[in-house]
Amino acid sequence: MNSSLTPKSIKTSLAIADAASWYCAITLVALILLTSMKESSLADDDRQQVRGSQLLDRPCDEIYVVGEGETLHTISDKCDDPYIVEQNPHIHDPDDVFPGLVIKITPSKPRKLLR
Repeated sequence: MNSSLTPKSIKTSLAIADAASWYCAITLVALILLTSMKESSLADDDRQQVRGSQLLDRPCDEIYVVGEGETLHTISDKCDDPYIVEQNPHIHDPDDVFPGLVIKITPSKPRKLLR
């Protein structure tokens, strides 16, 4: 019985299978990383709430919870409320703002409904 499998053809087949396995593994890792990045970017968009067919942008409700890295100046610009300190007597030092601090916001402009 004359076999067509020679040591050279076996080595070639193993090399091709090994390369294909590495290619599949690298592709799988890349897909997992891309999926996790997409999920984390969706989780960062917690400031918008969907109601029916309307997208309601709610960063400046009357009650506002300070986020990490925010200052009264950035909140004032974002919410168009220049009188945050005057409306919140519990803020004794405007520089002492921390994540989780609850403040009252009175925006100059009403919220917009985006369609």
